[in-house]
Formats: sequence, structure tokens, C-alpha cells
Amino acid sequence: MEKIFVSACLMGARVRYDGGAKTLENQLLATWRAEGRLVTHCPEMAAGLSSPRPAAEIAPGATAEAVLAGRAGVYDKDGLDWTGEFTLGAQLAVELAQQQNCRFALLTDGSPSCGPTYVHSGNFDGQRHSGEGLVAHRLRAIGVAVYAPDQLRELARALEEAENTAS
Repeated sequence: MEKIFVSACLMGARVRYDGGAKTLENQLLATWRAEGRLVTHCPEMAAGLSSPRPAAEIAPGATAEAVLAGRAGVYDKDGLDWTGEFTLGAQLAVELAQQQNCRFALLTDGSPSCGPTYVHSGNFDGQRHSGEGLVAHRLRAIGVAVYAPDQLRELARALEEAENTAS
């Protein structure tokens, strides 16, 4: 049975920077949870950050790849550097995904950690742009197929295809 690495906030855990969750109510998720497929995780909490905590964004114009290579950072609106915590969180997420043999991930969008399709601008102005968070980047680099919440049907098809191929 294929396991799915999932952002904990999507499963109702109150782990986000604002102390809330980003609960995704969906029958597919409920089924996968009942089947024991889901590996829920919050990289930021695993790295020792609290909830709530200051909002953080990847530096303006930078990418997850640049952050992970040490050429850019993750900062809060006061300019405090959270790069070490976000980098550690990404590493811990990858380690867990590997331990659990996850080949698929469902990550919350917009997060400098998880963001599979977009992240915020780095200017704390509510603007967003195409890009990915550190965890999404690291998971893709090890061959994990990463999906956003609005791509659940695509994830379901990929899971079905993987399981049919394995049979």
C-alpha cells in the first residue's frame, strides 16, 4: 500500500504560523486516513518552532533551491532569519518520508516550507508567485511526486496507477 506524506495542517492540526489549521475536508483523504496511508507531519514544528509563530517567507526573488544552497534565506517581517529552522524542517521531512517509503506527498500551498505550486513574495504583502517551499523542493529531488490540495484527483489517479503497476 502506497503511503502519502501530508502537511499536518491539512489534516486539522493547529500547527500553522497563526496557530490555526488549514483543514482539508475530502472523502479521498478520509478514505486514505482510514486505510492508514497518511503520514502527517509539520516540518516547522518538527524543527522546534512554536504555533503561533511569526509569519516567514522566502526572501524576495529567491527560490527554495537558493535557500537550500545557502544563497538566500527565510525571514519574518522584522527581518529575523529563520533559515536554519526551515532548512532543518525540510531535512526532517525528507527523512520521515524516506523512513515511511512515501512516494507521494500532499502539501499545503503558500508555505515557505511546504508550498508545492506557489509561495508568497517575500515582501509580506499578500502577493504570491509560482514556486515551491523547501520541503516540496527536497521531496521532488528524491523522487517523491508532490501535489497541492487542488490536485487531489491527480494524486488519486497517480496512486491508483502506482498500485496497479505494482500488482
